[in-house]
Amino acid sequence: MRKQAIISIVLIMYVLCAYAEDSVMVSSADLQMLIQRVERLEEQAAVPHPSSDSSQQIGRRGRFTIGGYGEITAKHCWYSNNYLRYGKNPEKYANDHFGEFDLPHVVIYMGYDFGKGWSVGTEIEFEHGGTESAIEIEEEEGGEYESEIERGGEVALEQFWLQKAFNRYAIIRAGMQVIPVGALNAHHESTEYFGVYRNEGEFTIMPSTWHEVALTFMGSTPNGWHYQAMFLPGLDSDRFNRKNWIKPGTGSPYEFKLANVFAGAARIDYTGVKGLRLSLSGYCGNSFRNTLSKTNAELDASAYKDVKGTVTIGSFDFAYKDYGLIVRGSATYGHLSDAAAITQYNIAMRKGSVSSKQWVASDAVAAGIEIGYDFFSLAKNHQSAITNQQFYLFGRYDYYDSMLRYDNKPTDMYSWCGRHRAAVGINYFPIKQIGVKAEFSYGILKQGTRADGTRGKLYNDEPQFAVGIVYAGFYQL
Repeated sequence: MRKQAIISIVLIMYVLCAYAEDSVMVSSADLQMLIQRVERLEEQAAVPHPSSDSSQQIGRRGRFTIGGYGEITAKHCWYSNNYLRYGKNPEKYANDHFGEFDLPHVVIYMGYDFGKGWSVGTEIEFEHGGTESAIEIEEEEGGEYESEIERGGEVALEQFWLQKAFNRYAIIRAGMQVIPVGALNAHHESTEYFGVYRNEGEFTIMPSTWHEVALTFMGSTPNGWHYQAMFLPGLDSDRFNRKNWIKPGTGSPYEFKLANVFAGAARIDYTGVKGLRLSLSGYCGNSFRNTLSKTNAELDASAYKDVKGTVTIGSFDFAYKDYGLIVRGSATYGHLSDAAAITQYNIAMRKGSVSSKQWVASDAVAAGIEIGYDFFSLAKNHQSAITNQQFYLFGRYDYYDSMLRYDNKPTDMYSWCGRHRAAVGINYFPIKQIGVKAEFSYGILKQGTRADGTRGKLYNDEPQFAVGIVYAGFYQL
């Protein structure tokens, strides 16, 4: 019906142009081209959204998809950002505070459907308004200033993939794409979580957004099952560290991604119950010697011949949305084999290597839950200016530890790597694609054994207040 209406309008315009005194005549060939263009726009497209449930997008109208997401944020922290704040004398920094204005993520997405099941997707990300090159103060090198390159290149190409959709059950995708392990990687757009910033737990111990060049098989069933299986290069254990566990091991500091070892990832989502999503995801792959670096320790090859550095991650996450209520939660556990050997290997790295030369844990954990209620939903049955707006009051709790278990060091040496975090705040959405956020959070660091042998706080807690304006929208033309 819409096609016939548009063609009718084109015909009317053609007649008017033909008889207007000063008009530019439109040829029949031009008219036929316009009609063909309208017909092409009416064809069914298959340009999936770049999120984990992209297979659900098959069949939407339009060949060209454009969009993106991003955040504008500001925060004030009533704790220190000094690199020594987790050292031997944390009380020295107990009264420090600092503030930040930032653009954590600004992402531009474009996709195109070529027809017959073929499509392409691209996503370019600008983090912190820059090009992933910055001056940083290095904690592990005595507070020295260093120029830090976090990934080769001047901009982050977060996604670039080509895809063939045979039907809803079988889709093959190849290229740079998101590895949907955990809740955050699968649902990382700014409007998909309540906090001003991405949840600290998964963001701390895993790459975010985790993207690699990979080969993926995915699809969905009519009764609400969605699945993905991925083959990708392994992580690089040289760059694992105590604060972020395996997170720095993704990507590459070089102009290419090494693939001396390989890995697999998978995700299953169930959405067959109204308002509910249940998800399981996981990752497994080796990480040792996936690098160009050599060390003096490698001269003793026999000491490392059986070291694999196998990274295994399992995650469960869920979301429920109905009756004005949103509940989201996740639990992620990770294990690194040969962690003690990898620690020894990395510490022996030569000066100038990509390694942080730090201890790395054999186990890490992150879990969190958030609950929010839309108070504007109470006006849905009344004629009101706020009927199509949303105003959530929410609370969130997280627990995470990037050094949950490690060998050959005192138990409380890295207790600052684990913490509880509680937050309360608001999310106001004047329209679906735009959100205004505010939250107060409190990071509660673990207790431990002090130098005098007593138990208590070893480090200062970390309260902060943050506000943000976020955007996320995808449109098909």
